[in-house]
Amino acid sequence: MTETTHDTVTSPERVDSTEYAARTPELAQPYRELGLAEDEYQRIRQILGRRPTEAELAMYSVMWSEHCSYKSSKVHLRYFGETTTEEMRAKMLAGIGENAGVIDIGDGWAVTFKVESHNHPSYVEPHQGAATGVGGIVRDIMAMGARPVAVADPLRFGPAEAADTARVLPGVVEGIGGYGNCLGLPNIGGEVVFDESYARNPLVNAMCVGVLKSDELQLAHASGTGNKIVLFGARTGLDGIGGVSVLASESFSGDETGSGRKKLPSVQVGDPFTEKVLIECCLELYRSGLVVGVQDLGGAGLSCATSELASAGDGGMWIDLDAVPLRAEGMTPAEILSSESQERMCAVVRPSDVEAFMEVCRKWDVTATVIGEVTDGENLRVDWRGERVVDVPPRTVADEGPVYQRPVRRPAEQDRLVADDPGALPRPGSAGELRETLLRMAASPNLCSREWVTSQYDHYVRGNTVLAQPSDGGVLRIDEESGRGIAVATDCNARYTRLDPYQGARLALAEAYRNVSVTGSKPVAVTNCLNFGSAEDPGVMWQFQQAVRGLADGAAELGIPVTGGNVSFYNQTGGDPILPTPVVGVLGVIDDVTRRIPTGIGAAPGEALLLLGETHDEFGGSEWSRVVHGHLGGTPPRVDLSREKLLGEILALGARDGLVSAAHDLSEGGLAQGLVEMALIGETGARVVLPEEADPFVWLFSESAGRAVVSVPRGEELRFTELCSARGLPCTKIGVVDTESRSLDIQGVGELPLTELRQAWEGTLPALFG
Repeated sequence: MTETTHDTVTSPERVDSTEYAARTPELAQPYRELGLAEDEYQRIRQILGRRPTEAELAMYSVMWSEHCSYKSSKVHLRYFGETTTEEMRAKMLAGIGENAGVIDIGDGWAVTFKVESHNHPSYVEPHQGAATGVGGIVRDIMAMGARPVAVADPLRFGPAEAADTARVLPGVVEGIGGYGNCLGLPNIGGEVVFDESYARNPLVNAMCVGVLKSDELQLAHASGTGNKIVLFGARTGLDGIGGVSVLASESFSGDETGSGRKKLPSVQVGDPFTEKVLIECCLELYRSGLVVGVQDLGGAGLSCATSELASAGDGGMWIDLDAVPLRAEGMTPAEILSSESQERMCAVVRPSDVEAFMEVCRKWDVTATVIGEVTDGENLRVDWRGERVVDVPPRTVADEGPVYQRPVRRPAEQDRLVADDPGALPRPGSAGELRETLLRMAASPNLCSREWVTSQYDHYVRGNTVLAQPSDGGVLRIDEESGRGIAVATDCNARYTRLDPYQGARLALAEAYRNVSVTGSKPVAVTNCLNFGSAEDPGVMWQFQQAVRGLADGAAELGIPVTGGNVSFYNQTGGDPILPTPVVGVLGVIDDVTRRIPTGIGAAPGEALLLLGETHDEFGGSEWSRVVHGHLGGTPPRVDLSREKLLGEILALGARDGLVSAAHDLSEGGLAQGLVEMALIGETGARVVLPEEADPFVWLFSESAGRAVVSVPRGEELRFTELCSARGLPCTKIGVVDTESRSLDIQGVGELPLTELRQAWEGTLPALFG
């Protein structure tokens, strides 16, 4: 990342790099190799009134990258702010633009959560790419003043049987499990999805949730002239230079692995034990009141931390790179500023508190060094070996990068895709065909058990996990005295989004909302990770624009704020983009975790199985059309967010009053898949009778939204059905729990022994990945 000819000059009269840059405007610089366009480079020269130094060029290149600057997405992301009402905004202590969103959940408690991508690094180096994805999102939560309490990982890979998936998936899972388990953070949710479009471009998204008292919030700003800038945590090395900021801001060419591997920026290397100590050190520093402002070092490293802290502050900043602890010899200023070495934080500390700050760091054996101070000027100035190597207005680096209005055009093929309705596909009719279809789908890669993956994660470390995989949503206790807890879920059906990006994003929101609701929790906030193809493709930008609007409009309809998120463009290999994948995370709150609703049936014999919501003939983008026919076309299921909200309210009331003993949302695979999972998770049989007028195929495999199956205690059936009737929620009795049975008996399909179902559901991933 360095020039052949450095800015540093040797002469009897020493000249600063910035002065030398002003004297040598004609010196050629490798801005294109660093990802800058010609007009962007010229704009930097205009801002500075000269050419940039090597260090300044590196700083602008990483901070103006797509990953860091959001230069192609800003114009669309503004819509989130336009649709956020004052009532929604009042719930947020911190929102879009901060390291993570923070929600006040009452009783003095606040929760911070966010999901980010580490896609391209995880393809190049699966283990470290995924591990440092977890480490990075955890530090975002730490930077808000919170204790990280749980993680979740939405993952997407190429075809399950593909050789490259066998290379990537095990490494990603090992990286996530290894890093999270060492940190002592339970993994309570996520997804594993397979699709051809993710071949050679897996999606590795990482979510973290943290808790704090509402008056303990920390923000990233450098205020107070004379306050010191302290870098603490791991030493700075050559690993990860440009890893997130450059690698994540371009498409793969197709030769990134094997003998033809393209030269790429190195992937960061993580050390979870260093981060574990750093968490405890940060929390003690916060409790002791020793921090004025704090920022984690992730993408773009010191370039990001210093420019963002200075930009959000009330003055300038001076940094001495000679003070930065290094773990590699001969590093240039550009390399020190751009390194994305992990497990590092940057704090603003009052001079009178520096020694106390250092004492806390010594207690935790955390390296800490004063590397600069807040100044009364306007610029960010960086010195190295007595020379001025950076002298820039920080806002131009952190906040005033290029903003593009990329061309947006609905793809011509969209009409053909929508017109290709799956209604004409052959459907199973006989009991034998329905039975065979149910078993085939239960064993399919996208519907089978994820136990092979999730067993490598620790769900119950710290002892506060109440629900985790394979439940629809994860539930965690945050207050032992009151029993107050939180729930999280992440979701996205990218096949729906491919058919209709606007409705697909709303369906992703609806499913995440529903998965929180079926735990008995009340959804309160949204985060997102928007994974798309090249920002330079007008069709991709149309998908992105529509998905943003769908998500923003949906959150407004539900009355819950979007607190922040992440955009990941250039997820494609050559000219082949991934399916548009706007992953949605929803946070919920439950007053008493002992009232949470489990997923598996079997609490007591004779409990009624009730289907909540309406079932329609909706198979566009369905798993049935994919598994049985390899088909993608038509329109996705309709989504009624007012119905989703009503369903959530009914489930919360049912949980509070003990009216529901088990619940499962219905989505991919429909009612059949929901019944299979409830029976296997609860290790209990059931007898199911569909309505006389029902088409068994539609009722079993449709993916209509706004539905859930609940198990209701025998003495509470009337009370619960009256509650549904009074609130206008359709409720149909479809069977009873049979605790003496070891089979799922569906009228019109036949008897399915649990042993046969379990073999189908649990055997797929172990057979593929060992």
